[in-house]
Amino acid sequence: MGLFIVIDGCDGAGIGTQAEILREKLMAKNNILFLRYPDYNDPVGNMIHESLHGKIALSRELTFLLYALNQLKDKEKIANSLKKGRVVLADRYFTSNLAFQCSLGFDLEKALKFTELFEMPKPDLVIFLKVSPETGIKRKIKEKGSGDIYERDLDLQRKVNETYEKMIKEKIFAKEWATVDGEKSIEEVAKEIESIVFPRLK
Repeated sequence: MGLFIVIDGCDGAGIGTQAEILREKLMAKNNILFLRYPDYNDPVGNMIHESLHGKIALSRELTFLLYALNQLKDKEKIANSLKKGRVVLADRYFTSNLAFQCSLGFDLEKALKFTELFEMPKPDLVIFLKVSPETGIKRKIKEKGSGDIYERDLDLQRKVNETYEKMIKEKIFAKEWATVDGEKSIEEVAKEIESIVFPRLK
């Protein structure tokens, strides 16, 4: 069997940057499947993008389901890759859905029942990039000028951070969680991630 790794965290934690760095390192040594969520390249992803930028209003239940469907569409692709012994690396995954949507009021137990009902692949390892909500928002403002409705909401980012901490403590959904200090430099964070991932590939 392969290894399913997810890079996750609050907005502005450097998830996309670190996922790309790790992808390049893994591609040099392994046959990998790389995924990024939300995937905006389909109708479901387009609705997510519209909602994040305030163009359409969605109920909490529908928002949860859209994110879940956006990830569920790759279920077979992930399962088949793992059966072939490939590494699957995801820039965010269902763990993000749990952290964000449950922080916004969606019931955690219902969310976890969804994963059981649809047999969603569970990550072997989730690497949580920990930054303060204040740091995350400052980074997003510097990057974009103004983030989406989640990225610029400080109270939400604080709640999301607390939800991630709960998920880590209770080992929710993922087989293993590892926390990395995302406040450090890009190079330092990348090196620490590499030290966590590569021993598991032997």
